[in-house]
Amino acid sequence: MSYTKRSKQALAQRVAQDIHDGAYVNLGIGMPTEVANHIPAGREVILQSENGILGMGPAPAAGQEDYDLINAGKQPVTLLPGGAYFHHADSFAMMRGGHLDICVLGAFQVSATGDLANWSTGEPGAIPAVGGAMDLAIGAKQTWVMMDLLTKSGESKIVAQCSYPLTGIACVKRIYTDLATLACTPQGLKLVDKVEGLGHAELEALVGLPIQA
Repeated sequence: MSYTKRSKQALAQRVAQDIHDGAYVNLGIGMPTEVANHIPAGREVILQSENGILGMGPAPAAGQEDYDLINAGKQPVTLLPGGAYFHHADSFAMMRGGHLDICVLGAFQVSATGDLANWSTGEPGAIPAVGGAMDLAIGAKQTWVMMDLLTKSGESKIVAQCSYPLTGIACVKRIYTDLATLACTPQGLKLVDKVEGLGHAELEALVGLPIQA
């Protein structure tokens, strides 16, 4: 059977669907920032940005950008009524103090048991890009990863053991990809859902690991 990958917007919508009402959530730099534009209507989700914002809204309309109001990825954002901005140190106290319900991060690799590698590929001369990922991965009550399942060369980003430098150990609870949503457990991967037309055996072949149905 043939299948169609989720677009970045469809993937963001899929992640947003699982964020519970009243959740405090940090969206990582890159693909996760798109989630802010897909929070279901009527659901209160309080978005935090590590550069010191609480109560972020969706991206501003074209021409309405305020470059004094940006997220951690330097993209213009909006501030919802009741929102606030504050010192970087206070933001990290929130992240490290267990006050965030969920953080959504990008990744280079995730292991089947939830180890996360998302700050360096270990390439010589690469710019270190730890940011707040280590604090978020361990500080949030749940860490979710949002990424393409495969690299540009067709290798799975979900692996038995990460070969890139680790951000956190056994911290990822869920992996949201363009082909499937998977849970990381101490026993390995468990299927949450997959795109229509993609067979279970075909998904296991792409990932290269067993996946509990």
